[in-house]
Amino acid sequence: MSEATHIGSGKVRELYALDEERLLLVASDRISTFDVVLPTEIPDKGRVLTGLSGYWFARTRHVVENHLLALRDDGRSTECKRLEMLPIECVVRGYLSGSGWKDYQATGAVCGHRLQDGLVESQQLPRPIFTPATKAETGHDQNIDRAAAVELVGEDRYDEAEATALALYELVSEHARERGIILADTKLEFGVDEGGALVLGDEAFTPDSSRFWPADGYRAGSTPPSFDKQFVRDYCESLGWDKTYPGPDLPGDVVEGTRARYIDAFERLTGLSFDAYLADPAVVLA
Repeated sequence: MSEATHIGSGKVRELYALDEERLLLVASDRISTFDVVLPTEIPDKGRVLTGLSGYWFARTRHVVENHLLALRDDGRSTECKRLEMLPIECVVRGYLSGSGWKDYQATGAVCGHRLQDGLVESQQLPRPIFTPATKAETGHDQNIDRAAAVELVGEDRYDEAEATALALYELVSEHARERGIILADTKLEFGVDEGGALVLGDEAFTPDSSRFWPADGYRAGSTPPSFDKQFVRDYCESLGWDKTYPGPDLPGDVVEGTRARYIDAFERLTGLSFDAYLADPAVVLA
């Protein structure tokens, strides 16, 4: 990658500068759980994340512009516009799960949204809610309410991000439901371009950034099976690991089971075979 300068590493992605206007994002096959990158990789995971993001970027431009400029032939690298990223995670929840469920149990509210009494885990909310979070350099992102988020981004930008995130969630959740998948919640990242416009960046509606459940396995009051890395989390939990670095190695059956779940999500959501994507990544943009 001689034409690019490495400028950063995330848990999954490597970030390179191509020039003053463009970045190159390369999605690795690394997997993290409980904020620790595990020593075992999941083959093709990075390609699933890149392909699904490209698929959604191509289908949501009428809602909001995004950072994608080109999808490279390796299926894991994307050329993107440079943005000034908002300092908040933009989370939309349609169902009560994860940290939202924990907050509700403790306070009866999620990020300032007071919810009715008596809700159970994984229950569908009366309508989707926007629940911002801080971006933590280390450890977990912290859920915050509207007032705290407005302090970080300003009221007008917050309102724009909220409306845009909710519109994207509605569009993608309807698409997923038609394919037998529930989009329980999702995390989006927005930036601002040089003209001041809001732009969708990072990744979009992948098993790493979203909680996808098979509709036929859903039941309120339980934890549904999922297409994300819950399979890995469950294995790590069974070991009694203290959730500090270094994480445990993953056995072959967990690696294969996780890879199969990611690819299943890709194929069901896009209607494309994963092999077709590997042969021609641009197929997701059509």
